[in-house]
Amino acid sequence: MKEIRNRMKLEFESRSCNESFARTAVAAFAAQLDPTYEEVSDIRTAVSEAVTNCIVHAYRERVETVYITAEIRGERELVVRIRDKGCGIADIEQAMQPLFTTAPGEERAGLGFAVMQSLCDRVRVRSKPDAGTTVTLIKTLKLRQ
Repeated sequence: MKEIRNRMKLEFESRSCNESFARTAVAAFAAQLDPTYEEVSDIRTAVSEAVTNCIVHAYRERVETVYITAEIRGERELVVRIRDKGCGIADIEQAMQPLFTTAPGEERAGLGFAVMQSLCDRVRVRSKPDAGTTVTLIKTLKLRQ
């Protein structure tokens, strides 16, 4: 395992207005790695998707807490964990399929996990029904020339 060089923790209420706060905070933390504009955009979008899943799917109509930790590992690796204590995911494999959604009547595309996977090097999902979900986003940033 790579050495953790820096770490931050954040928690906030599961309100949609906090989605932009979360993605901006994680992007600001990642700034110490001198990311490219594209890398910042990828990080912001992946975090937005994971936080939206907490707000829309995990907690539904309840206002609860979303937890984020971010770590810089080694020279260029960013590891972000987005966690909730919501309803959990019964079938992770199914939930990660493009177009799958638990909120079909809400005009959701069901592409959140697919987007996260396209923007990050690795995406891990751990979940337990009625206990919550943790999404881990791992992205290795390029060295600037």
